[in-house]
Amino acid sequence: MSDFPKFVEFHEEGPREGFQIECQTYPVAQRARLIEALADAGLKTIQVGSFVSPKAVPTMADTAEVFDVLKKRPGVRYTALWLNEMGFEKARSVREVDLDPKIMFYTTDPFSLRNNNCTAGEMRDKQLRWIDTYRNAGLDVDGAYVMTAFGCNLQGDVPLSAVTDIVKWVRDVCRDRDIRLKQFYLADTVGWANPEEIKRRVGAVRDLLPDVRIGLHLHDTRGLGAANVYAALQMGVDLFDSSVAGLGGCPFAGHGDVKGAGNICTEDMVFMCHEMGIETGIDLDALIEAARLAETIIGRPLAGRIMHAGSLRQYRSKARVAA
Repeated sequence: MSDFPKFVEFHEEGPREGFQIECQTYPVAQRARLIEALADAGLKTIQVGSFVSPKAVPTMADTAEVFDVLKKRPGVRYTALWLNEMGFEKARSVREVDLDPKIMFYTTDPFSLRNNNCTAGEMRDKQLRWIDTYRNAGLDVDGAYVMTAFGCNLQGDVPLSAVTDIVKWVRDVCRDRDIRLKQFYLADTVGWANPEEIKRRVGAVRDLLPDVRIGLHLHDTRGLGAANVYAALQMGVDLFDSSVAGLGGCPFAGHGDVKGAGNICTEDMVFMCHEMGIETGIDLDALIEAARLAETIIGRPLAGRIMHAGSLRQYRSKARVAA
């Protein structure tokens, strides 16, 4: 029998991962308005943007400006992504950023080289320096990500051992350095996961890290996003990255239709959880309005389903009135 969690936490990444994939840069004020709408809907962690090379990702070049105009809501963490020391220092220089110190790993060399200009092994070794960098900045490493944890468009299938080898390395390093890791994310960066592999890999990581919370960063590239979330819920996973309206995609994914690689849609997954009796702390109606705002800003139909169909609340209300 499945042991579903009673409460699920969603970390919103649309303002960063959604807008980074676009061909144009959208006005700072519009993006800040969307972030404020997401916070008003009840999301407690929102990734505002990234401090990365403006040549590689020009749509994120004004992230500091978004933070500057953003009206922050108490109790909400407004985070950012960085991939190197320069990006980290930029993030530190922006007072409004809630720093989120995590270490990151890749399962394949081709994707690591394209995304971080180093091999997967070199990236792993760099994380030791990142741990020192964070500690010197007065920050404790609280989580880790494994990118392309289910497959890679540039290399192909990723064996489970490629993931568990990283997990064992992280476990040993954290033990030796007296680090209490709180979260360990498996990222389906380019959309290879299926429900059975979700269960298999989550189970394997949990066996190695029984006291660490497992999170998932999933993409809906091939239409399995909701099925993968359901499989994860069956495994008791209660932490997901997601993007409003299904925005998102990796600009270095290695396939032509990068806009088809959107993240799992926040409001659709919240709807599923609520229908299953799982709490999220999110106002679904307000989140649907935020998704519609995202669609207005982007200027084309977006992939979210509930934002177009509406929730079942309106129909249940009508049925009660009729009865």
